[in-house]
Amino acid sequence: MLRALTFLSLASCLSLASAEIASKKPNILFILTDDQGYGDLSAHGNPVLKTPNLDKLLSESVRFTDFMVSPTCAPTRSAIQTGRHEFRNGITHTILERERMDPKAVTIAQVLKGAGYTNGIFGKWHLGDEKAYRPSQRGFDEQFIHGGGGIGQSYPGSCGDAPDNKYFNPVILHNDRFEKTEGYCTDVFFAQATKWMDSVKGKQPFYCHIATNAPHGPYIARPEDKKLYEGKNLGADTENFFGMLHNIDENVGKLMAKLDEWGIAKNTLVIFMNDNGGTAGVRVFNAGMHGSKGSPWIGGTRAMSFWRWPGTLTPADCGALTAHVDVFRTWAALAGATLTPEAEKQVEGRSLVPLLEKPDSTWEDRTLFSHVGRWAKGTDYNLAKTRNASVRTTQYHLVSEAGGGQGKAKGKKAAAAPAAPADAPGWQLFDVKTDPAEAKNIAADKPEVVKSMLASYDTFWNSLPGQIDLNEKAVGPKLNPFAEEYWAQFGGGPSEEDLKRMDPQAAFSFEAKRAGKKQE
Repeated sequence: MLRALTFLSLASCLSLASAEIASKKPNILFILTDDQGYGDLSAHGNPVLKTPNLDKLLSESVRFTDFMVSPTCAPTRSAIQTGRHEFRNGITHTILERERMDPKAVTIAQVLKGAGYTNGIFGKWHLGDEKAYRPSQRGFDEQFIHGGGGIGQSYPGSCGDAPDNKYFNPVILHNDRFEKTEGYCTDVFFAQATKWMDSVKGKQPFYCHIATNAPHGPYIARPEDKKLYEGKNLGADTENFFGMLHNIDENVGKLMAKLDEWGIAKNTLVIFMNDNGGTAGVRVFNAGMHGSKGSPWIGGTRAMSFWRWPGTLTPADCGALTAHVDVFRTWAALAGATLTPEAEKQVEGRSLVPLLEKPDSTWEDRTLFSHVGRWAKGTDYNLAKTRNASVRTTQYHLVSEAGGGQGKAKGKKAAAAPAAPADAPGWQLFDVKTDPAEAKNIAADKPEVVKSMLASYDTFWNSLPGQIDLNEKAVGPKLNPFAEEYWAQFGGGPSEEDLKRMDPQAAFSFEAKRAGKKQE
């Protein structure tokens, strides 16, 4: 997985939820964007992009300013749903069956459902396209999703969307049937989520999960949104990228107005996040960070995390080191849910409730792990142990770039990873409190810190067998499930090209072939 941020708390992760807000059972409205970076927000200093509605949401929220996610999308999504590092869910990639979340894992949706919530998801799931892996089997009552990691994507095996799907008028799987929608994808997802919330509000608390596929590439915005950023020397991709974010911003503003109109704003916790580091917007503004999506640097793993609950939470910044794995225990506490022994054992994250109530509360230091993953399917993952990996504490960040510190492999094993630059360094250490741009490597000055952090990483890595390898040799179906069901509903069938593209055996050579094409 491109930027699989792996988080494991080595300190105690059981924080008692304060009686002030725990068990209040608010509605939970979660909005997650795809490939928006921390710097892709005007309130964060972006000199070009304008996001007035998101800026307003930020101003009304508790803002976690050091909130870590995974380097890529499916890993982050699984960590949110399970409260543990993605490798423990068998997720080591974003495609090729390695995006499928362990079916035995307990999800936060299941926990909330057990606490009396009704749950709906709208947009991107990306944790398995086969029926057994879909949201409807993981605690969601309503599912309105595209397939694969993006609209129109298709890969060998199980990961893929409906055939020839597009951002405009997309075909969406609504519960167990496909619907041909009208409009731009982000508008469609927000409209359907709004309709569903309107139908369930007041009957029982709801968990509404809106996960846009925007602004993930291909960068295709509505023409009127793209036009806002033309003539600024940005290039077509960035014009479209910012246009897609403008559209998201407008939809967020409309939805916040709906909460007010319905009279439920004060009983609704709104959380806004992005799933990984930035992409097309990084060339314009990256908030002073090094790295982007698909890297273990701060720029690849730092995310926005705004929590708005009018009348309950006081807007403020919170600088504590927090992470996506903390969402599970936090929502469970707010819902008054009692975790089963199985879930208690599973969840690595902490409850953020004490910080939501008092953002400057004492917060014990912790150690979090990041790894980009994405070694070739079926190869020895141990060869990639130190490739694009990092270890994070509140003060320090230990980073190994591609190939850094890794022994040389031969033959087929050498194809397990892209070749590292000849001058790729080994582990580098940065004091992110004094050097947030990660510009000065202080590993030689702090050997004891490096030794301690590497020991923690070894302990983490050695605990993964039986989890990290869950999907490594999995063979997918002959056809993408979304495509097969689409053809069964609307007619048609796979062409020779479709069969070749979806061939599950091709998954074992897919990346090597793709890497070869990039080098040509």
